[in-house]
Amino acid sequence: MSHEKIPLGISTCLLGYNVRYNGGHKKDRFILQTLGDYFDYVPVCPEVECGMPIPRESMRLEGEPDDYRLITHKTKEDKTGQMREWGRKRLRELEGKDLCGYIFKSKSPSSGLFRVKIYAPEGHHVWNTGTGIWAGMFRDHFPLLPLEEDGRLHDPALRENFIERVFVFKRWRDFAKKKTGYGELVEFHTRHKLLIMSHDVEVYRRMGKLVAEGRKRNFEELLDEYLGMLLSSMTKLGTIRKHINVLQHILGYFKKQLSSDEKQEFLQILDQYRQGHFPLIVPVTMLNHFVRKYGNEYLEKQWYLNPHPTEMKLRTHV
Repeated sequence: MSHEKIPLGISTCLLGYNVRYNGGHKKDRFILQTLGDYFDYVPVCPEVECGMPIPRESMRLEGEPDDYRLITHKTKEDKTGQMREWGRKRLRELEGKDLCGYIFKSKSPSSGLFRVKIYAPEGHHVWNTGTGIWAGMFRDHFPLLPLEEDGRLHDPALRENFIERVFVFKRWRDFAKKKTGYGELVEFHTRHKLLIMSHDVEVYRRMGKLVAEGRKRNFEELLDEYLGMLLSSMTKLGTIRKHINVLQHILGYFKKQLSSDEKQEFLQILDQYRQGHFPLIVPVTMLNHFVRKYGNEYLEKQWYLNPHPTEMKLRTHV
């Protein structure tokens, strides 16, 4: 393919490799096939890579919500130190991979990112608040990277949000590598304005003010603050109400060009989207048609209208 694949960390078992404790895998066809055309996966299996065999005894997290260990289920061996020692070395290796995100295996005591079970050493109490040992190390080491679990990617809204964040992070990384100046930051922000607005209007306003006053700031400090606000805004899920706000904003750019029939047709589509009868891709496609037909340099560059390749078939369920 002609496009550059984006490097993404991933739990090895999700690619179909037989590395799980029982000798099996958790192959995910959406991850492997649909997303695989655009992501260059860097597989990691913390349990095997830290020296555990295949097959192996199952493990779980034991302890308290704020202090737990990785323990083998039957023999009660503590594997926390073994994994952490390996993990520190692996994190240093991954620093050179330019990862733009990571997909973890849900519920895993090593790789689960959210709601992993923690078992009390004695008694029957269980907390669903844990994070796998490796997942926690990775999150702490790379706090800015978009992270997600395989199971949550089957939720259309969460899937859309994660992939948008990955593409935004890749564009930011490319921007940062060029060691560009204030003018290029303005250009980057301008192209992302409507995308940011679709996630968090309040942060969008604050970011606009930050960039407008940016020449008064130390440039490196400006970049750090901007990136923090950008990634914070992108973690907020887009909603129908937020998208309608952006779609109506875009429509305003064509108020002098659109015929009454075109405007009426779009407003009808927008109402169908509001009621949940049409997915987001329908009004967005129509707006892209207006951009091509009437031309608008500002909108032509807006990532909101084309945040990721159409072949990924996103925005069809949100």
